[in-house]
Amino acid sequence: LDITITEKLKEEGIARELVNRIQNIRKETGLEVTDRIKVLLTDNEDLKIAIHANETYIKEETLTDEIVFEQKLENGTDIEFDAIKTRILISKI
Repeated sequence: LDITITEKLKEEGIARELVNRIQNIRKETGLEVTDRIKVLLTDNEDLKIAIHANETYIKEETLTDEIVFEQKLENGTDIEFDAIKTRILISKI
């Protein structure tokens, strides 16, 4: 049994956790299940790499039309998991 975590597996894990966080924020903010959204995130290089590698999966699972990275977000929710620290803001399209 090989328990080595490859970069690809690490990126998939980050993507899955991000999907979970987006879904929780959607629910908390009262968005409908069918609402299309835009996701804004503060810059984080590891997160960018993971999103780029898994963008289709993330967008399909969360009904996201656009994922945008910003240097700074005034509003939003701070999230932290693994080595990822970012702020996320979700808006209905």
